[in-house]
Amino acid sequence: MINLKSRRSFLKALAVVPAMPATGFPWHFSAIEEKTGTEKFSHKFKLSLNVYSFNNPLREGKIDLFDVLDFCAEHNFDAIDPTGYYFPGYPEVPSDDYINEFKRKAFLLGLDISGTGVRNDFANPDEKSRKADIQMIKQWLIASAKMGIPAIRLFPGHHEHEGFSRDEVFEWMAADFKTCCEMGEKYGIIIAVQNHNGFLKTADDVNRLFEMVDSEWLGLNLDIGSYRQHDPYKEIQKNIDKAVTWQIKENVWIGGKETPTDFVKLFKMIKDAGYRGYLPLETLGPGDPYEKVPVLLEKVKSALNQI
Repeated sequence: MINLKSRRSFLKALAVVPAMPATGFPWHFSAIEEKTGTEKFSHKFKLSLNVYSFNNPLREGKIDLFDVLDFCAEHNFDAIDPTGYYFPGYPEVPSDDYINEFKRKAFLLGLDISGTGVRNDFANPDEKSRKADIQMIKQWLIASAKMGIPAIRLFPGHHEHEGFSRDEVFEWMAADFKTCCEMGEKYGIIIAVQNHNGFLKTADDVNRLFEMVDSEWLGLNLDIGSYRQHDPYKEIQKNIDKAVTWQIKENVWIGGKETPTDFVKLFKMIKDAGYRGYLPLETLGPGDPYEKVPVLLEKVKSALNQI
């Protein structure tokens, strides 16, 4: 416990920290560096599983989220990242009974719930549709708060927005994300926009959105497999200071082709950025996830041992 004297010293020390510029960058990079002067915390990685890896058996009803919890515990993941549409009743939020049982089992298995996500489309010119998405997101923010989830993934959107310029789309998209960030602040949950090779295709697109939204409650769910216009590692480097969570995939796109991810190179970049947080793994494509995920996990662990 901090006694009164030490508390006053702590508050006094905070008072001399220079004010941070409104960059919109996640606090865990810029703020930590500001508050500690030349001292910096070391990186910290925690491995999570993005449940999309089990998309097919979940969709087919062969397994449920509780089975994926068992899988994560069996393979000693630190956390699970269950997307909203794998919960029963989506887009409606699950019942409190379901939420509490899921949260209870995750805790007993030693698993954090590192994030979740929903389907939304803020590139859609239909304002009513976007407002409906925002109301749906609000309900999932409430459900996420109940589960102790720190971040929720949102999409920029994939709509073709015919008849509208990209500048116009950026304007209404930024306004929608600002609204979501205000709600995220209310419930204590980071809004993690995912670069998903939709409306946002490049690192510069991501940076532009962050500059327009300018909120400390906006972070990036950095999807390494969705930079397909330029060198993905250079694109990652341009956005890495905004990452609050990830989608670590088997492949990246180089020269228009899927190429095995250089995990050693990737994790050195993330380490050098001082990232502290979850690294959710996600497998895609055909194949049995009960076989594919352990293979990816071993590759990741091997690479982490080399950095």
